[in-house]
Amino acid sequence: MKIRGIGLILSLCLVNSSFGSGTEKGAITVFAAASLTNALQDLGDAFTKETSIPVRFSFAASSALARQIENGAPADVFFPADLEWMDYLQTRNLLQRQSRRNVLGNKLVLIAPADSTVKLKIEPHFHLVEALGKGRLATGDPDSVPGGRYAKEALTTLGIWNEVVDHLVRADSVRSALAFVDRGETPLGIVYETDAHIDKRVRVVDVFPANSHLPIVYPIALTTAATADAAKFVAYINGPAGDLAFKAYGFTVLH
Repeated sequence: MKIRGIGLILSLCLVNSSFGSGTEKGAITVFAAASLTNALQDLGDAFTKETSIPVRFSFAASSALARQIENGAPADVFFPADLEWMDYLQTRNLLQRQSRRNVLGNKLVLIAPADSTVKLKIEPHFHLVEALGKGRLATGDPDSVPGGRYAKEALTTLGIWNEVVDHLVRADSVRSALAFVDRGETPLGIVYETDAHIDKRVRVVDVFPANSHLPIVYPIALTTAATADAAKFVAYINGPAGDLAFKAYGFTVLH
């Protein structure tokens, strides 16, 4: 099976396309984890309709976005999929510390194409490699992508990481990993539960036990360059409208 290496290109296109209308006066720029794409686009549209303040997004792996902010990318808000990349920017004094909040939780799931007949129960030493056959397991790159790190931790806890590590497709984001399974290029993948629910061409095989990995937490913070309007959008996200939107997409609201 040939795996098309388009993950990085897809991610870069997602980032760059967000700035196609970069001349919008007074627009808020939000750098957010790829897994937040659908919910945040809905919230951005609703916020703009209510306030007339435009919101533009860059969706990609949290690691890539954090490094872009570190290198001077013009972001007002950072909304990653784990605490580590938020800490990364905070220690570099690139965030307004008092604005930081833990907003959402998620679950880690094993997925397969919707027409797959594979059945697996996730438990210690479960037969994941055997289920892959000659195929590979798509997940975020464990060296940089939060979803991949959660996956590595879970598989390590379950005692099968060393068996699986040479069978990975290391995608540049969870949405790229989802796409590999959606297209049938890999028989299995590990993504967030919310990602699986927005794609009808995949199905959840099983959910990883919560105690097999660190809690999946999405924090949010304003950057040191953020505008007053950006603070309004963060407040909107943390309010009733945000709660409704995130719950509709299957996230756990933490506040």
